[in-house]
Amino acid sequence: MKNLVMIVLVALFSLTATAQEKKNKNAKHDIEVKGNCDMCKKRIEKAAFGVKGVKSAEWHSDDQTLHLILNEEKTSALEVQKAVAQVGHDTRDVKAPQKTYDELHGCCQYDR
Repeated sequence: MKNLVMIVLVALFSLTATAQEKKNKNAKHDIEVKGNCDMCKKRIEKAAFGVKGVKSAEWHSDDQTLHLILNEEKTSALEVQKAVAQVGHDTRDVKAPQKTYDELHGCCQYDR
């Protein structure tokens, strides 16, 4: 009887251990972020680095893409998109508030 109980407990434990989703500590994400110039680049990257868990953030104006490396145990790509939108830059999934966008320098105001 003890062996049967032990087998059941081990089986249950192994099922719960494999059911947990493993988070990547060096996950790579590419996010579309609207912007125009070097001022945009600095603002976007600063906002991304302001999110705990972001290890690398580099925005390229030529393809409007923010290349990220982040710790998924601490944050997500969506959280980075929210932070970038809060400083005035639209992402694929999150729009910047109109008031924040309107306050951007003239050269930073991209076509919405």
